[in-house]
Amino acid sequence: MRKDFLWGGATAANQAEGGYLSGGKGLGTVDVIPQGEYRSAVMQGLRNYKELPEGLFYPSHEAIDMYTHIKEDIALMGEMGFKAYRFSVAWSRIFPTGEEEQPNEEGLAFYEMMIDELLKHHIEPVITICHFDVPLNLYNKYGSWKNRKMVDFYAKYAKALFERFNGKVRYWMTFNEINMLLHLPFMGAGISFDEGENKTAVLYQSAHHELIASALATKIAKEINPDFQIGCMIAAGQYYAQTSHPNDVLAANQKNQDNFFFIDVQSRGEYPAYALKFMEREGIELEMQDGDLELLRKNTVDYIGFSYYSSRMIGTLNPDTDVTSGNVFPTLRNPHLQASEWGWQIDPVGLRITMNALHDRYQKPLFIVENGLGANDTVEADGSIKDDYRIAYLSAHINEMIKAVELDGVDLIGYTPWGWIDIVSASSGEMKKRYGFVYVDLDNDGNGTFERSKKKSFDWYKQVIATNGESVRVQ
Repeated sequence: MRKDFLWGGATAANQAEGGYLSGGKGLGTVDVIPQGEYRSAVMQGLRNYKELPEGLFYPSHEAIDMYTHIKEDIALMGEMGFKAYRFSVAWSRIFPTGEEEQPNEEGLAFYEMMIDELLKHHIEPVITICHFDVPLNLYNKYGSWKNRKMVDFYAKYAKALFERFNGKVRYWMTFNEINMLLHLPFMGAGISFDEGENKTAVLYQSAHHELIASALATKIAKEINPDFQIGCMIAAGQYYAQTSHPNDVLAANQKNQDNFFFIDVQSRGEYPAYALKFMEREGIELEMQDGDLELLRKNTVDYIGFSYYSSRMIGTLNPDTDVTSGNVFPTLRNPHLQASEWGWQIDPVGLRITMNALHDRYQKPLFIVENGLGANDTVEADGSIKDDYRIAYLSAHINEMIKAVELDGVDLIGYTPWGWIDIVSASSGEMKKRYGFVYVDLDNDGNGTFERSKKKSFDWYKQVIATNGESVRVQ
């Protein structure tokens, strides 16, 4: 592995920060997604948050209260030897309604303090500009990314970050898991549907607006500082064919194309032929402005960020048999793989396959910005947490990552496993679905002391970083 490899960890503001109205912050779309029976329908944009009953629990409001524990948490990152920390900025902490002319100084000061603290511990900040959250006012007033006005609101927001943190932050990502817009529209992009709307047309028009916003942000960033490294970010994981039947192979190929759609535009600078044909078949005609295609073409990203939790499988012969779910993507169960408690199939070799697919396709550096195992950890009587299953999962994935770099020639910037500290699960809203090296005393209902304690994996990952991966290498 390269000597400057960025080992670290990752979180999102809406799953970790809390302080949902502190420091002048406004409400974000994620702040109105409850835990429990209504969560899925709201995330899918099928039920309006305004129609929910009172008394529901909203886990983003406190999350793990990183807002007040931030220095303590960064000290733990420093103790592990982190080289990088990938985190997101809460848009509504900077522009509470999204429409202000000037950013909220208290919000900018919070993140500047956080960045300075990271730099003091020699940790490279890696910022996701938009990680699933949109100022709620922009949803209520404009319909979020359904509306072209969002491009300018986003550009103003991104510019405020670029200008304030110029010289302190080098790595940026415009949108987290941008392809999630097609799968969980409200959670991913603040999109819901009116009765009678063509949902597919709405989603692809919204996608165009996000892609234009990403290209415009890239342009603004490079004008401010040409050394900024701007990345895209996709929820990745290759689709396998269930059998060698040509129709299965074709179906897997088509599913992979669908998943690459956003990154094809952000990295290659134009809409791919397969997507144009799909929209033609669906009768979708994107509304564009003069200069849109040129903006996309001239402002492609520098690197490809991606999350990887599991591979996927599709078949055409018996497509409804034995379906499981991994990171929101329904998939046939692969008989060769084990699965986590939440049904996510564990496939370390799939990481190497995915890395090769992305590197071959785009010929740009990759950055693994999410990877991890959600599990229900047990605190022993002596307070210890023996998460050997997490160590086994990450060790196997790191080994395949090393092989992709050293044997296959993949150019990889860094590795920031998801939820280096326990945080609220985005998909389920639970705390018991834990990913971290650090345990947070908090239950699904928000009860607990918020006290942080180290798991067995804490010292294990510390050694991985100290040896640049050599401590877990398997020949």
